[in-house]
Amino acid sequence: MVNAIKGVFITCDIPMAQFIVNMNNSMPSSQKFIIHILDSTHLFVQPQVEQMIRSAIAEFRDQNSYEKPT
Repeated sequence: MVNAIKGVFITCDIPMAQFIVNMNNSMPSSQKFIIHILDSTHLFVQPQVEQMIRSAIAEFRDQNSYEKPT
């Protein structure tokens, strides 16, 4: 019998995958969202957290972007 789970497939580089895994590990066990880590650059996550992951990545990039002083 086949069990199908709806989710979002994420492809990213290794540091970003580690960022997402760290986000998942910092959540309480009832809110963990990673369904399966396929390899170092591919993750399968619950579909309802897609926007949360996108916003966290955008915030992370904003915090780590160089802005030339004026």
